[in-house]
Amino acid sequence: MNELRYEAPDTIAAAVSLLAADAQAKVFAGGTDLIVQMKAEMIEPALLVDIKKITEARALSIGADTIRIGSAVTGAEMGENAELKAILPGVVEAVQLIGSDQVQGRATIGGNLCNASPAADSVPALIAANARAEIAGPDGTREVDVQDLMTGPGKTALKPGEFVVALNLPRPAKKSGDAYLRFIPRTEMDIAVVGAGVALTLGDDGKIAAARLALGAVAPTARLVSSASDILVGNTLDDDVLSALADAASAACQPIDDKRGTIKFRTQVAGVMACRAAKIAWMRAEKN
Repeated sequence: MNELRYEAPDTIAAAVSLLAADAQAKVFAGGTDLIVQMKAEMIEPALLVDIKKITEARALSIGADTIRIGSAVTGAEMGENAELKAILPGVVEAVQLIGSDQVQGRATIGGNLCNASPAADSVPALIAANARAEIAGPDGTREVDVQDLMTGPGKTALKPGEFVVALNLPRPAKKSGDAYLRFIPRTEMDIAVVGAGVALTLGDDGKIAAARLALGAVAPTARLVSSASDILVGNTLDDDVLSALADAASAACQPIDDKRGTIKFRTQVAGVMACRAAKIAWMRAEKN
């Protein structure tokens, strides 16, 4: 067993330097996934780089055009931010589904994202909200669409020495709403069998002017259902539109059979959850 080192840098540059110098280093944010994996001997890092002392990773700011959420901001902190909950309720409710109240005090949005679980709750909501990951590394900083960050179960597009500093989300226009729903076998604290995030904006004519649908737990990575925008934009949520949306969501699925759900079940439920989330997003948009 490797001797484990722990470092808590207070700058982005220092964190990048540590990560780049040790191929076995792991970013330590909330640790709610990392510590479990270490105890189960799934991973054996030589170095933990704690990013919670880095100001940029701990800050949450709401600007006129952009909402910036540091990667080490916890679910509890997001849930306690009334302005963020009013602007992006779907993103907040997705993050707050991660674990218990105790876990919420530790679990971070960046950790849930970079753990790269196909069933991660925050990811479909972030994709629907058109979030981009702000990444720092030895070659400087870059941004990547969240839907492109995960490359497979437990795998990301991060290069050696890189880590996600923050999530940048465009501030929604007026008459916008978002929502996230998931199906789980139990009433709480379970892993999603299907997750669906929807964000939409209504035009002056009362019809949908912009829309995004993302699904989780139905493919190796959470995915944007690009055809959903073509179905929704220019329309209202009548029965025909909802039927087409359900079909598009189901068609986008590439799920597996496991103890929580079959391929057939997941494919059908994806359509149901997409329509339900769209209805909630629509109602929220009407109120904004």
